[in-house]
Amino acid sequence: KQVIIQKIREAERKSIYDDFIKKQGTLVSGAVHRFEKRAIIVDLGKAEGILPAREQSPKDEFRQGDYIKAYVLEVKKTPGGPEIILSRAHEGMVQRLFEVEVPEIHEGIVQIKGVAREAGLRTKIAVYSSDSKIDPVGSCVGIRGQRVKNIVHELGSEKIDIIRWNEDMESYIREALKPAEIREVKLDRKEKGAEIFVADDQLSLTIGKKGQH
Repeated sequence: KQVIIQKIREAERKSIYDDFIKKQGTLVSGAVHRFEKRAIIVDLGKAEGILPAREQSPKDEFRQGDYIKAYVLEVKKTPGGPEIILSRAHEGMVQRLFEVEVPEIHEGIVQIKGVAREAGLRTKIAVYSSDSKIDPVGSCVGIRGQRVKNIVHELGSEKIDIIRWNEDMESYIREALKPAEIREVKLDRKEKGAEIFVADDQLSLTIGKKGQH
């Protein structure tokens, strides 16, 4: 009897692992089940996910029973069964939220070319459209900003800058540092670096809060 029970448990663990390894890099939803020190244990139905303190956004405030979305960061095999590590601070969280909210991204017309994130403070996302008739930035913002508002709300009012991606690196850098006015961009392609020249009154705006930009 014990051997059979053991085999059933092993099969259940394997089934859960196989199910969640496919979900790595995607969004999942669940309810806050309990708190262990600063980590949040999330009920995902078949299994529990762990949202460690380091993977929480400073804007996150949850109570037991709250329904939350999170990014599946990693799925590990352990003797006690699969360990599902969740994140709400990873840049992938923002990328997946845009894929859900923006049909043009889901359909492949608009592509996300890059995401940079300081969780709880600001995200910059670079987008490109393969169709010249479709504005990638407008698609992500939505009518009256509704699409981006839904994402901002999910992230606890984190600021989101949507940037038009450009193959020309100088134009891309200028776009990424808006609203600052850039006088000159000197590219060092060998070192993959750039020198940015701005007027004194534009310096702090270019650098951004805590050097974000």
